[in-house]
Amino acid sequence: MPWWGVASALLANVLYSTGFVLEKRALSALPALSTRQPARVVGHLLSSPLWLGGSLALAAGFAAQLAVYRTLPLAAAQGIFVSGLVLLLLLSSVVLGERTSGRERQSIVAILVALVLVVASLRGEDARAVARIAPPATLLVIAVPSLAAGLLLYRSAERRARRRHRLPTAGVPYGVAVGLLYGVSSLAIKGVSGLLTTHDVPAAAGQLFRSPYPYLLLFTGAAGLVLSQTALQRCRASVIVPVCTTVTCVFTVVCGTVAFGEPLPADPLRLALRLGGTAVAVTVLLALPRHDAPPVPRAPEALVPTSPEPPSPALRTNLPHTPRS
Repeated sequence: MPWWGVASALLANVLYSTGFVLEKRALSALPALSTRQPARVVGHLLSSPLWLGGSLALAAGFAAQLAVYRTLPLAAAQGIFVSGLVLLLLLSSVVLGERTSGRERQSIVAILVALVLVVASLRGEDARAVARIAPPATLLVIAVPSLAAGLLLYRSAERRARRRHRLPTAGVPYGVAVGLLYGVSSLAIKGVSGLLTTHDVPAAAGQLFRSPYPYLLLFTGAAGLVLSQTALQRCRASVIVPVCTTVTCVFTVVCGTVAFGEPLPADPLRLALRLGGTAVAVTVLLALPRHDAPPVPRAPEALVPTSPEPPSPALRTNLPHTPRS
């Protein structure tokens, strides 16, 4: 039933947004993280109870996402996942005190429009069109170059960030790079959800570990943990997470539809609604600024003239005496 999938997707949005905000709050109290020391990054993260709470919320969102992919087509599921950006921007403003710009507030309206368009394209027969697995060769042809592109883009962003006299980055390159990794992870989650069954657990487990899905999840989970947390510590959550989510959504819709062979709606109106929602999601990514505004320098305090202090009594005794006329 698609509406169970919609409810699961909205629950996943709440869990993911809450988890990201808790992690961002925890990262502000941790030492500076560096991707050059991944073991140290993991050690710092595991030492923070608040960060562990955020990671548990993300894990619960992952479980809800598995239920979504069993009931909704990829294009519809990703369109609903993008709606979580609204809650994320609100939480980052209230909990983290991050001020959103005019463009970012406009993106909230655009995301709500995307959600309405995608949900309006759903019908009861969509559940029967949900694909379960993808050919391993097709999946790897998509996944391997995408992972390489994400890692190279992140490395390039790191190099540019080290240059002196640069405007502070808003985190868009980091978000795109991590979004590519999580896009591959999303395809792997889709594959795992298709292989999960309670009818023959040993056979399902054997089929799962013979597929590329768990190994893609392991790599994207480990690499995404270090890269995303380092970027999240440096940049605003209200920029990093929306960009990452939008890239993940578009990547999953385009590549996942090809890999899993899920058909788009045959009805022209429903097709226009679903594709229109995806197009609006892309608009959100393009509307976000690439750099934060430079900090405004504080004006120097006005100098208040002060009257000279009278000489001390000890000093007055040594001053020459001038007789009065």
